[in-house]
Amino acid sequence: MRHILFLLLLIIALSSCSTRAKFIEHDVNASNDTIVDHHSYANFKAIKTVHLELELDVNFENQTIYGVARHEMVNNNASVAIFDTRNLLIQKVTTGQKFHEKEVDFVIGQMDKDSILGQPLTVTVDPKTTQVNIYYQTTKGAEALDWLDTLSTSSKKTPFLYTQGQAILTRTWIPLQDSPSNRFTYNATVKVPKDLLALMSATNPKEKNTTGIYEFEMDQPIPSYLISLAVGDIAYHPLSTNTGVYAEKELLSACVYEFEELPKMMTAASSLYGSYQWKQYDLLVLPYSFPFGGMENPRLTFVNPTILAGDRSLVSVIAHELAHSWSGNLVTNSTWDDFWLNEGFTVYFEQRIMEALYGKEVADILAQIEFQELQAELKEILKGKHPEDSQLHLNLKNRNPDDGMTSIAYVKGAFFLKTLENKVGRKVFDQFLNHYFKVFQFKTVNSTTFIDEIERNLLAPNRLVFDYDEWIYQNGLPKNCVSINSPRLMNMQSLAKRCSSGENIFDQVISYEWKKVKNRAKKQRVKVINQLKREDFIVQEWQTFIRALDQDIAIERLRYLDQKMNFSAWGNSEVMAEWFVLNINCGNREIRPEIEKFISKVGRRKFLLPIYKALIKNPEDKVWAKKVFDKSKAYYHAVSRNSIAELFND
Repeated sequence: MRHILFLLLLIIALSSCSTRAKFIEHDVNASNDTIVDHHSYANFKAIKTVHLELELDVNFENQTIYGVARHEMVNNNASVAIFDTRNLLIQKVTTGQKFHEKEVDFVIGQMDKDSILGQPLTVTVDPKTTQVNIYYQTTKGAEALDWLDTLSTSSKKTPFLYTQGQAILTRTWIPLQDSPSNRFTYNATVKVPKDLLALMSATNPKEKNTTGIYEFEMDQPIPSYLISLAVGDIAYHPLSTNTGVYAEKELLSACVYEFEELPKMMTAASSLYGSYQWKQYDLLVLPYSFPFGGMENPRLTFVNPTILAGDRSLVSVIAHELAHSWSGNLVTNSTWDDFWLNEGFTVYFEQRIMEALYGKEVADILAQIEFQELQAELKEILKGKHPEDSQLHLNLKNRNPDDGMTSIAYVKGAFFLKTLENKVGRKVFDQFLNHYFKVFQFKTVNSTTFIDEIERNLLAPNRLVFDYDEWIYQNGLPKNCVSINSPRLMNMQSLAKRCSSGENIFDQVISYEWKKVKNRAKKQRVKVINQLKREDFIVQEWQTFIRALDQDIAIERLRYLDQKMNFSAWGNSEVMAEWFVLNINCGNREIRPEIEKFISKVGRRKFLLPIYKALIKNPEDKVWAKKVFDKSKAYYHAVSRNSIAELFND
């Protein structure tokens, strides 16, 4: 039956001659063949993929994808083609065009020592081979796949599947050359249950069809980690001619409200650094197990529902993911050692978008909040096993590339660019960035490439000197880092200090003032009631307030604050996570039920890791946390689950 199904998929899959001509024209040297990627087995210099055709059958009953990965390749006289795999079951490998295939020998190598890279799949080819077809199926070890049962979805009636490939998890559901240094186009035929909709980082349908078979095409070259798939009972709502939002029906109206200003973000971004190159830009709001705030899959950004705050207070995440359409997707880091080139640029760009839409004051608040997070994580890194991880350019050989996904890449990278902008001036810097995105569009870069570019096209023409080595190749934060101060955040720090000292700052304050009353000749003494309210301040101000409270503040003070502000049940995940960590550090176990409810529902690693880190510091808390983790881990994506498991194993 399985072979019959494969044959059916082969017949249904249509090839496009015009598209094929486009990808054949790709410059084979668009990715630097001299790049050494410690996280891929692939022999790119000898033979590399320029187009990938997928035929996928998504089976929810046994949580397996049955697939064929057809690689069209440029062959430089190779005798073998090496692909990356991890926990895949390879059924057979052929060479030649569809319907004219010849089965060939292949060898699956040994798993690497720490099971991070997986296993190389070595296929016998001849110097004229340009087509390799791999028949395979996924297994329970496919960590990119998150199979959710009905209880984990909004409807509670239908299951859900989504993928998360960054950094090197795409190889757990597709056998391919899994390195960001190689970009290729792809198309796919995907079969799913008829009551569900399939979406990919490609051209997408807007509604379900009657067959459950969907066709996709991405005719612009992307790195492998940006191939994505989602399957569920999903609906769509357009926000403009080229933007919109997908979500489960129960969440769609909330999503439409929350992301209403997406078209304005698109306009602001395009006016800064050039027109949007990816045709369509849609959001897909996933279930709560998604491990990140967002993932910048081209044409279809994946979004965590924790962003649905109800007041658009967390839309900077959307600005960030949109910015990736230029930095990361259009211009990509060659290897994960230079992850900062993806994320540092994106955080900088995100803040520029927010400034254009909401003003410099709000953008500065966002920047200072992130800088606070950088300072806290920087202290941990410098005291830890790898203080060199505080550099922008990393050496992640024999390590998990996820180790580089810290505030260093994101925020130190952004402040490097802010400091550089401060040195050369915004107008000059914007001209340089427009040049950078144009010259390297659909290509990959590394730190050396970037340094050459700023020397040749930014510093030398303006007769300026800037110590970029200190930022990129040295530990810590350079002294010339630009400083950003927000009076509003300083006010919150002052309020926190008063509260920590015992002042009931949120109680009503009654005063009397002489005011002129209507139709009265004389002024009258009027009672005035003043009280600080939650709605008086934005979310980032409350984050600053909680962070500035004494870390050993009395539990009775915490009770007072929760009674007045209801931090424990606010519904805003950013504030709740900060609040829970503070209470754990202060030894307050009274709110354990609220903490358990939160970490059992939310799978976002940004929130889970700080909470679990705080809990394992105390032996009694650690025992309780392990019980909660054991009950909840099945609902976490592998990215979050593995990170938390490491905490308990240390």
